Amino acid sequence: MIPTQSYAAFDPASPLGPWSLERRAPGSRDVQIKILYCGVCHSDLHTVRNEWGAIVFPQVPGHEIVGRVVATGADVKGFTAGQLVGVGCLVDSCQDCPSCAQGLEQYCEKGSTGTYGGIEKQSGKPTQGGYSSAIVVDERFVLHIPEGMDPAAAAPLLCAGITTYSPLREWKAGPGKRVGIVGLGGLGHMGVKLAHAMGAHVTLFTTSPGKADDARRLGADAVVISKDAAAMKSVRNSLDLILDTVSAPHDLDAELTLLRRDGTLVLLGGSPVPHPATSVWPFITGRRRLAGSLIGGLPETQEMLNFCAAHGIASDIELIRASDINVAYERMLKSDVKYRFVIDISTITS
Repeated sequence: MIPTQSYAAFDPASPLGPWSLERRAPGSRDVQIKILYCGVCHSDLHTVRNEWGAIVFPQVPGHEIVGRVVATGADVKGFTAGQLVGVGCLVDSCQDCPSCAQGLEQYCEKGSTGTYGGIEKQSGKPTQGGYSSAIVVDERFVLHIPEGMDPAAAAPLLCAGITTYSPLREWKAGPGKRVGIVGLGGLGHMGVKLAHAMGAHVTLFTTSPGKADDARRLGADAVVISKDAAAMKSVRNSLDLILDTVSAPHDLDAELTLLRRDGTLVLLGGSPVPHPATSVWPFITGRRRLAGSLIGGLPETQEMLNFCAAHGIASDIELIRASDINVAYERMLKSDVKYRFVIDISTITS
């Protein structure tokens, strides 16, 4: 077993604190990783506060992991000690259902295993995430971090990056397409960067006028203040695709009317409270679609990392000590971060 230091939640109401655990010894197909950095996702907060269903405590969050390979099992072929690697939101899946066969492990029809909050098949114990000094993962769920990428700024790509990249690719964002991004947070700022790099015309929708300059810096061609009725009316029937990254309930009707005929609104923000009921008329009158999207499978996530490396894309981050995680959570609730907290894991033991 591998002694591991971490920061964990012990119940839904108490602050996170230090916790020692043991990782399994590497099996024949496993990669043992010394974690260097872990991004802080809004899903971490929802999970440890038990807003998405029953969680076994103690619980170590974190699924935006970058580290270095320490050791590999005898049958591992794609990784060697010293390589910079990443682990995202998944650490296992059935590997034989139609979704897994197509490299869409996030939609595993028998249930994929989350990096935290799941059950480890090898041991039967709860999976524990990346706010920790080490992790052991099946090589099929380990990713190569391209050479030259800043490892800290690359960490949020493992969730925020792929969550926005996947729908942009699925709905063919690119030259000649007009893409809207709703919300300029951890997901939204990556959506703006990626859609811009793909060649789409990008409009950022925000309730905060103070974010306009930053949105343009990140690659937005236009910024619309969504509380301004006249501004919203001026862009009706103009967009091919909208990524809604907001993780709180809100009215979707106004967004649907921004779409051209056959346009698609894709929900990415996981709100624990339902959105208000949506009228059928925006769908009927414009043959519009409302869709959702999860993360990406392992092949698409590696594709995303390579795309980001080729285009010089990384997350805008604020590096924090592990002991600052509870303050970071409170700031995240106030949108007081540009645009992703990342934990320097060396501070767990220092």
